[in-house]
Amino acid sequence: MSSVFEVRGGNRLKGDIIPQGAKNEALQIISAVLLTPEKVTVHNIPDILDVNLLIELLGDIGVKLNRVSRATCEFQADNIDIDFLESAEFKKKSGRLRGSVMMAGPLLARFGKAYIPKPGGDKIGRRRLDTHVIGFEKLGANFVYDTDDNYFRLESGDGLKGTFMLLDEPSVTGTANIVMAAVLAEGTTTIYNAACEPYLQQLCKMLNSMGAKISGVGSNMLIIEGVTSLRGCTHTMLPDMIEIGSFIGLAAMTQSEITIKNAGVEHLGVIPDKFRQLGIQLEIKGDDIYIPQQDSYEIQTFIDGSILTIYDHPWPGFTPDLLSIVLVVATQAKGSVLIHQKMFESRLFFVDKLIDMGAQIILCDPHRAAVIGLGRQHRLRGITMSSPDIRAGQALLIAALSAEGKSTIHNIDQIDRGYQYIDERLRNLGADIKRV
Repeated sequence: MSSVFEVRGGNRLKGDIIPQGAKNEALQIISAVLLTPEKVTVHNIPDILDVNLLIELLGDIGVKLNRVSRATCEFQADNIDIDFLESAEFKKKSGRLRGSVMMAGPLLARFGKAYIPKPGGDKIGRRRLDTHVIGFEKLGANFVYDTDDNYFRLESGDGLKGTFMLLDEPSVTGTANIVMAAVLAEGTTTIYNAACEPYLQQLCKMLNSMGAKISGVGSNMLIIEGVTSLRGCTHTMLPDMIEIGSFIGLAAMTQSEITIKNAGVEHLGVIPDKFRQLGIQLEIKGDDIYIPQQDSYEIQTFIDGSILTIYDHPWPGFTPDLLSIVLVVATQAKGSVLIHQKMFESRLFFVDKLIDMGAQIILCDPHRAAVIGLGRQHRLRGITMSSPDIRAGQALLIAALSAEGKSTIHNIDQIDRGYQYIDERLRNLGADIKRV
């Protein structure tokens, strides 16, 4: 049976917290070890369910694993059992984990075949694989969909060939997968409308350190000159920007004084400014973010006085993974804000729990929610609830920590998928949270 969190809200928290390694970067970086038979050492790996499942899956197909510490692992993919990919065990395991799709590009590039399960992961609406598959096809791969077991089979009989492609959407995982396939393709590949998130920049930097030739890193046009082989390397992952945003929101909601250490500030883009628009004070001190204790915070309006709208957008816009956090934080602000979730259609379906807690939210449609801040005149009240996805789960946890009375959160496996030892780390700040 799944564990639950019991949370008694109302405590003011205090202290330092260090963000974990970035989950979304980890799934790309760890898949990239398949591109070389040489040893690859990765530091700052988050110890979370999704990442550990992917590492386990790599072990199953023959990658040698050496867990040097909780956060460091050595990988060597010099003896891959490619036939295991067709086994029922691989299909079952990879189907549990959306991140397993990231293995397809490296496997296709190096071994000429790959299998993609129908996506698992969050229930946040349709998450298409079209960008991945169309990109592989343009590089010369053949694609077959097995309707019996919901499986995509990819093969590149004559090897992959470089080409020009214009992506229909700047998909982060799609771009990463195509890049990993293209680095060993023959000739030059140009990817236009590529995603340019920091995680993707990190992947490109890692691949270049392995001997790949990728230019345009950080822009929406990547040019990849294919090479015949890649060598090993050492790579350190960025801090998780989603966790950093969560901690900023947590500090504001609970009127706490928190310092987020080693936050990778230069890679946070507009995130600090979006929280400032909600009226949250924060100071950048070197690579740390200091959030002072604040009795109240007031949402800004636009210059003409109209209500603030916060919406998600591909990088360097505001990441969709933080919209649920922003929405929760706005419930206790002074003023109103419209949250517009453009990129996924079911990410706002947790607001009913917040309304049950006493928040004033109007869900306009699957994409938009208007939040009328309570300005702390009425505290949220604790309830029993269930976590629908990773980010909503963390948002509900923040709501529970600021609420009056006891909250019980079920289905916390969803939170564990994205946040390592979150209960232990919050207790160190003074939170009353226990796992039962």
